[in-house]
Amino acid sequence: MQEKTLFGNGDFTGKEVFDYHNKTYGRNFSYYDFGKKFKADLFEADEWSSLFKKAGARYVVLTSKHHDGFTLWPSKEANDRGFPWNSMEVGAKKDLVGELSQSVKSAGLKMGLYYSLYEWYHPWWQNDKERFVDEHFLPQVKDLVQTYKPDLLYGDGEWDITAEQWKSKELLAWLFNESKVKESIVVNDRWGKNDRQKHGGYFTTEYEAEAPEFERPWEETRGMGFSFGYNQNEDAKDYNSPQALVLMLVNIVSAGGNLLLDIGPDARGKIPPIMQERLLQMGKWLSMNGEAIFSTRPWKKSFQWSKGSKKLESEGHYLGGDFIIRQTLKPKSGQAVKEIFFTQNEEAYFAITPKWPKKELRIRDFQPKSKVKVSFLGTGQILSWHQEGDDMVIEIPNYNPNNLEPEEEYAYTFKILK
Repeated sequence: MQEKTLFGNGDFTGKEVFDYHNKTYGRNFSYYDFGKKFKADLFEADEWSSLFKKAGARYVVLTSKHHDGFTLWPSKEANDRGFPWNSMEVGAKKDLVGELSQSVKSAGLKMGLYYSLYEWYHPWWQNDKERFVDEHFLPQVKDLVQTYKPDLLYGDGEWDITAEQWKSKELLAWLFNESKVKESIVVNDRWGKNDRQKHGGYFTTEYEAEAPEFERPWEETRGMGFSFGYNQNEDAKDYNSPQALVLMLVNIVSAGGNLLLDIGPDARGKIPPIMQERLLQMGKWLSMNGEAIFSTRPWKKSFQWSKGSKKLESEGHYLGGDFIIRQTLKPKSGQAVKEIFFTQNEEAYFAITPKWPKKELRIRDFQPKSKVKVSFLGTGQILSWHQEGDDMVIEIPNYNPNNLEPEEEYAYTFKILK
């Protein structure tokens, strides 16, 4: 809106948001005037945490402050631009970080807080970055940690200046040695220019199909559609199907990662019904197949590919979630597909297929111990198997669609005891 620029998937002039704003709100309506409209009057923290738990989530990350500097908690540093700019004094008149943190932790989930290091239009950021770091960023993020004691701190907006300029080493030393969460806090890798996937507690990716073979934990984050946050311009066709979301999760976990799936509530504090539905659909699948997802590790190989090209072309700035459908169910001519995803825990291997196998499931180059038990996780049915050379062949019974609920058919899990 300010810069008259726009990027993403599409052909833009850059003025679309600027023109829409002027037409809808008028030229004299500042971005900062939106603070008063952010009422969050329908926000119910316990409804959110209950939904996330039913979805199978194990941790939640709330955007405590994004690049515009508006904080969802009563931060005095948020007001050093010369006027109130936090949710306790403007609009909602609520401590949203506090309410959700308490509720999520009470529900037995871990609570994380996303925090943007920089702020686009803060006068100190624009004119005196050293002052911004010393008098705004460092005291503000320390206040956030000490007040709400998050299990996870997700830094972002770090890319304009170096970790040395951000004084990130000093911050993290304080975090792990002096803060109230020094024994338990987890951080990501976004603490300085060009430092992603080099330093930090875990590595992060965004809107990517695959991650490199990282030597430490990693997490892919993306929206259900193309937007982070609520976008009133998105329609049903812009959202990924529940099957795509489940396969995306399986794909990431098979490679050793976590999925941080973005949920965009509106200005009144409601999570859109289509997002609620997707979460509940994923939760139902996980209620039957979670054993193959939670507390698992990658196998010696993450996927079994068919013949063909594994190269996947992105058709825009952001890779759409349908990439996993193209990699499994609807490949383009000449493209390979992922026939099986693999995970494991201490007692079993798990083979997850996007299609119900016809008559047999052949796992190439795998020789389990003789007489191991194999079962279909969805029903617990014990299956016969035999060895053919280097391949394990699981014999598949005739498929009875009445045995499964629709949500359980997004992917099929076979358990092979070790």
